[in-house]
Amino acid sequence: MATVTTSMISELREKTGAGLLDVKKALDEAQGNIEEATTILRKKLGGKIDKLASRATKEGLIESYIHVGGKVGVLIEINCETDFVAKTDEFKAFCRDVCLQIAATSPTCVRREDVPEADLAKERDIAMAQLEGKPAAAVQKIVEGKLEKYYSQVCLLEQPFVKDNAKTIKDVLAEKVGKLGENMQIRRFVRYQLGA
Repeated sequence: MATVTTSMISELREKTGAGLLDVKKALDEAQGNIEEATTILRKKLGGKIDKLASRATKEGLIESYIHVGGKVGVLIEINCETDFVAKTDEFKAFCRDVCLQIAATSPTCVRREDVPEADLAKERDIAMAQLEGKPAAAVQKIVEGKLEKYYSQVCLLEQPFVKDNAKTIKDVLAEKVGKLGENMQIRRFVRYQLGA
C-alpha cells in the first residue's frame, strides 16, 4: 500500500475542492494514485451535487465584466443558497470566470431548454439540406450530431471552459457546488457588443 503524503492530499484538494477527510479516504482507496482518487471523488461529489440541486438558491451575485477597449460587456446573475457563500472569494472568482467565458464565446442561452424551438428547427433544416441523398438511417444520426455541436456553441453550460477545454461550464459549476457545499445556478446573463 502506497504512503499518502500531505503534498498528495493538498494537490488533490486543490484539484477537486473536496474536503480533507474525503480526499484522504479517496487516496487510501486508490492506494496513492491521484488520478484514480480524482475519479473516486468525482463519483462521490456527483451524488452530493444531485442532493444539493433541489435546494433553493435565493442569494448570490450579479457580476459584470467590460472587456479591454470597452467593446464587449457582460452582466450575469449567479445564485447560491446563502450570502455567506456569495461573499467567498471562490464564488466571486467563479462569477468572474463565467463572465469571461460569455465575453469570449458569445453563447445565447444558459441551458438546452432555453434554446428557442424555431432556432432548433432552423438548424435541423440546414443539416437535412446538407445531407440530401444520404441513407435515412444515417441522416438522423448525423442531424443529431450536428444539433449536439450547435448546443455546445449556444448553450453556456455545454461550452468547453475557456481556461480548461477538458471541462464544460457545467462540470466547473458541479465542482464548485461540491467544493462550497451549496446548490448554485447560473440564472441569466446579457452580453453586449458594440455595434451588434
